[in-house]
Amino acid sequence: MAGDETRFKSAFDSLHALAYFAPEVDAALTGAGLRPGRMPYFASRSAAMGAVGPEVVAATFYNFNPEVVARVIPRAWTLATPEQVLDARLDGVDKALTRLLGDHVKSDEVAEAAELAREATAGCTGEGRPLYAAHAGLAWPGEPHLVLWHAITLVREYRGDGHIAALVLEGLGGLEALVTHSATGRGFNLAAAKLTRGWSDEQWAAAESRLTGRGILDAGGALTDAGAALRDRLEVATETAARAPWDHLGPERTARLEELCRGLSRRVIEAGAFPDGVFALGRP
Repeated sequence: MAGDETRFKSAFDSLHALAYFAPEVDAALTGAGLRPGRMPYFASRSAAMGAVGPEVVAATFYNFNPEVVARVIPRAWTLATPEQVLDARLDGVDKALTRLLGDHVKSDEVAEAAELAREATAGCTGEGRPLYAAHAGLAWPGEPHLVLWHAITLVREYRGDGHIAALVLEGLGGLEALVTHSATGRGFNLAAAKLTRGWSDEQWAAAESRLTGRGILDAGGALTDAGAALRDRLEVATETAARAPWDHLGPERTARLEELCRGLSRRVIEAGAFPDGVFALGRP
């Protein structure tokens, strides 16, 4: 897909990320045995990889505090199996999308978007993409709105795995990546970034100090010219690594899928899929 991170997020990412905020998904996961709080997120996103340990989750999720991950993983797997977690997540997503889209959940637009999105994933391969590969190994759901959600999940994790590779090449660890992304003004606001990713004020300040020493941040915590250039390189590298599904789909069908998903994203956002004030741009 030709475009930048903001275009991807506004057109596609909201249709996946709603699963992390919808009360239906949280209720389904806690109903399966998981404890409320952070456990449903870490378990539901990692369950496709099996009953992995906290080290694997922290490595593949990248910008979360490993100490926070270790508080709930592997305990989650003693409360519900990965298969039970995956079933519960899909059930919750089904209920959430039905609520957020209303009668439109059965529309021709959703069915068309599902078909196009599924075809786009045929251009992806699993080499070096652990989260994508794990989710690609799951069975496809039957209903079009769930096919669409699963396809967008695959594309999102494929893109995310490539982004992590770019971060590693630039020498940015998980916290440093989060700090610099927050400094762009295009992601979480500062308070939400610390809270959702589990980093303390002291850990955040230490990362800022390291980045200042590297010339990436200035004394006020803003990106320097070198820091802005680094973030630009990361975006270009991420876009390049994420091109396979869109190259496979072709420009005309990609443009149509983007048009459809942008409209669907607008619907779920207007229906209250995300809390106000969490994201710097108003949506994930």
